[in-house]
Amino acid sequence: MNNRLVARAKAVVSVFDHGFLYGDGIYETMRVYKGVVFKIHEHMERLFQSASMIGLGIPKTPEGMKDAVYQTLEVNKCSEAVIRITISRGTGPLGLDPALCPEPTLVIMCGEFKPYPGRYHQKGIKIAVVRTRRNYHKALDPRIKSLNFLNNILAKREAKESGALEAIMLNYRGEITEGAVSNIFFVKDDILCTPSMGSGILGGITRSIVLDIAKEMNIHTKEGRFRPESIQTAGEVFISNTSMEVMPVSEVDAMRITKTPGKTTIALIRAYKKKVAEYIKREKG
Repeated sequence: MNNRLVARAKAVVSVFDHGFLYGDGIYETMRVYKGVVFKIHEHMERLFQSASMIGLGIPKTPEGMKDAVYQTLEVNKCSEAVIRITISRGTGPLGLDPALCPEPTLVIMCGEFKPYPGRYHQKGIKIAVVRTRRNYHKALDPRIKSLNFLNNILAKREAKESGALEAIMLNYRGEITEGAVSNIFFVKDDILCTPSMGSGILGGITRSIVLDIAKEMNIHTKEGRFRPESIQTAGEVFISNTSMEVMPVSEVDAMRITKTPGKTTIALIRAYKKKVAEYIKREKG
């Protein structure tokens, strides 16, 4: 925390911090395998892009940030973990002017990764298309991974009320965008489909890896604009993010997916794990 290693009980932020007061800040979450932070370079790129887009100065270089991440891992003796970097505008008097905060608040925390229940990958999970809409992209650019998460929290609350693990939000046009914490894919007519960036989504790093893998495997892919019926009638559906990797979906609202996990999903799960193993081996080497 702010260039010091701090015990959890002493890691406190001021009530005048503008991240607490206004959600003014950014964050990034990363997965750690065998002591190696997966795709750390790509996560740093996105972190610094988010900071630039809100005019927030990060008090470290990308390399300095990487060093701080690994220092945090080392002191916590974490090998299988989840790392979160949070950077807020910092502490200052009440008011929306960013200039009120002379220094940002930087926190890097890690925790042991707790695997998802095996039945999730074996039988799939339920997702729900919710009423809460994705923020309009011209009001808040989805490329900014910001601390303003109320939109996603409301969507998650709706999903939980319907017995679903994840919420799928639509944009103002009624098109599929993404989950509260994930990107969504589906297979229709042997084509792997996913909402395009133009739909108003955050470009997930895991999403990009899945698309790259699909192309390597000669799986035809399509990024576009899709209505909710597309996933409700798809042959296969899965979601992805840094911690869950590729997660099969067995039910969309009240509609059962006939193939869970389907052959394409299974192939991508295996290929993704192989990519992770290769990355770890290369980084350790």
